[in-house]
Amino acid sequence: MIRPEDAQFHPPTSDDPLWAETNYFGLYAAQDTDAPINIGVYGLFREPLGVVGSTVSVNRRRVTMPWAADYWDAWEHLVVPQPSNLLDYELANGLKVTCSEPNAVWDVSYTDAAAGLDLRFRYTALMEAYDINDPAQDPMAADRDMAKTWGHAYAGHFDQTGHFEGELRLRGETVPIDCVSTMDHSWGVRAERQTSRLSWLHAHFDRDLAIHVISDFSTDAGPDAPSPLTMTHGYVLDGGKVYGLKAGGGTSERTGFYGERVTLSVTDSADRTWELEGTGLTTFPWQAWPGTVGHNVLHRWTLTSESGAGRTGYGECMDFIGLGELSAVYNRA
Repeated sequence: MIRPEDAQFHPPTSDDPLWAETNYFGLYAAQDTDAPINIGVYGLFREPLGVVGSTVSVNRRRVTMPWAADYWDAWEHLVVPQPSNLLDYELANGLKVTCSEPNAVWDVSYTDAAAGLDLRFRYTALMEAYDINDPAQDPMAADRDMAKTWGHAYAGHFDQTGHFEGELRLRGETVPIDCVSTMDHSWGVRAERQTSRLSWLHAHFDRDLAIHVISDFSTDAGPDAPSPLTMTHGYVLDGGKVYGLKAGGGTSERTGFYGERVTLSVTDSADRTWELEGTGLTTFPWQAWPGTVGHNVLHRWTLTSESGAGRTGYGECMDFIGLGELSAVYNRA
């Protein structure tokens, strides 16, 4: 179970200096639903080392170089403000985060005056934090081998769907933010080199319906081939109630490891099967830290199951692959 104090820094359970805490806010803004703007705000705190890495991305294009996006900024060695406080901090890169209600309400702002960027939003949770390690919430938790799902990096982890409201100003353009999307928070030892894969995706149809899925996949077929998605956990938020996923999977049809078309079929704890299909609108190579690439795609999702068939929504799909594995795959190709 996630408690209010889990919004704050956790005492390390290891003397490994690579102990880390992360917060990720992924959202989108749209004046034109055919070209929504995908936004990512991230902090990776390595408190034992006194440093934090932070990235901010704004992208509505199909790019394979981060600097080709609308905006990209990445820092690896910002100083953790003292006294350290994950509920209220301001970093030297211009990111300010305040959590007024633990695990429920965050106010986030980011300013880069030189680039003409000002981003401000409030995130308000639509559900309780979903603890992937609690069998009372997650039907698959008891059978999960954490060593195969990002090692100890997800030893503590929750996902949560919420409402984002605010405004993006970039180079003279102002775009309102009013969307449902998903944030997460992790704590544990996070190695510099990633040696496993993770597909983190979600589809948001409105404030009453969202589907979140994390899966493993294989790179054996190469960067431009379909690959099965093996679900490791997820949930459905339906009518204000959360249902853990107990079975399911899908297929990702890829170009350069970007999931251009994703099909999913998942079954929740109420024995309902949800089928959906995502079509890629953007691509972006997100390096959350130097040792990995998150092949980020903002999808337009369509429900194809009988319940809600035809409903459309939006959400990210991020397929993380370590640099060593990427190099081996491309050398084979």
